[in-house]
Amino acid sequence: MLVRILRYLFVSLFLYLVMADHGNVKSDISFAGTFASSAFAACFAEICTIPLDTAKVRLQLQKKAAAGEGVASLKYRGLLGTVGTIAREEGLAALWKGIIPGLHRQCLFGGLRIGLYDPVKTFYVGKDHVGDVPLSKKVLAALTTGALGIIIANPTDLVKVRLQAEGKLPPGVPRRYSGALNAYSTIFRQEGLGALWTGVGPNIARNAIINAAELASYDQVKQTILKIPGFTDNVVTHLFAGLGAGFFAVCIGSPVDVGSSQECWVILDTKLHLIVLPWVFFKF
Repeated sequence: MLVRILRYLFVSLFLYLVMADHGNVKSDISFAGTFASSAFAACFAEICTIPLDTAKVRLQLQKKAAAGEGVASLKYRGLLGTVGTIAREEGLAALWKGIIPGLHRQCLFGGLRIGLYDPVKTFYVGKDHVGDVPLSKKVLAALTTGALGIIIANPTDLVKVRLQAEGKLPPGVPRRYSGALNAYSTIFRQEGLGALWTGVGPNIARNAIINAAELASYDQVKQTILKIPGFTDNVVTHLFAGLGAGFFAVCIGSPVDVGSSQECWVILDTKLHLIVLPWVFFKF
């Protein structure tokens, strides 16, 4: 929950900073400019929040392993406790495991889902539409861009979670992947091209729904706030809209995360091979 709210606050703030012109968002910005701005904002948010995301993945993996194997003692306890344990045992750098594929993901998924949102929304309502866009069209546009974005970015999701899932290894045990690029090539070489899109169906459903919750609610909250006397299109309005988007994304996205995590979990066996479907960012 905290990860998602913080991430969307960063995204909304940076989108405002890079796309605003004296308090008014530019309406004539090109798709390339919107894509680049969205990707930059999403990447900054990823860098700031990935330690919490890594801790979340470890906690969920531990919970699943404990339930399946009846482990009595737990290594990780609480989000901040997990962050501290990882930093102490593996070094601070371990908190940023998966940052390279994470940035790949945000450049593709973040850039496309946000960059395409306005053009797709305009397509659904028509370029001659006057007045406020109906909420249903906003939701439909966000569902579309979320689905398109994750179809392209699915390999980055898979590699990010595989890298994050690998904890401290016993002495003499080599890591399965030396880095993100090595992971892409190893998966392609050993498992085939299609393996990079493992779980793309559930991932489309999950990310399309969460994207709709984020973008449509952000758009709607901002539109509502701007109708309140005294509010203008400034950084405060965007932060409030970002808080609203994060809240709705958590409320709507959490059940999706729970349903996905029951079917698609990343776990490691004693030989450190990933043996289920590694595509989900789990609920915390």
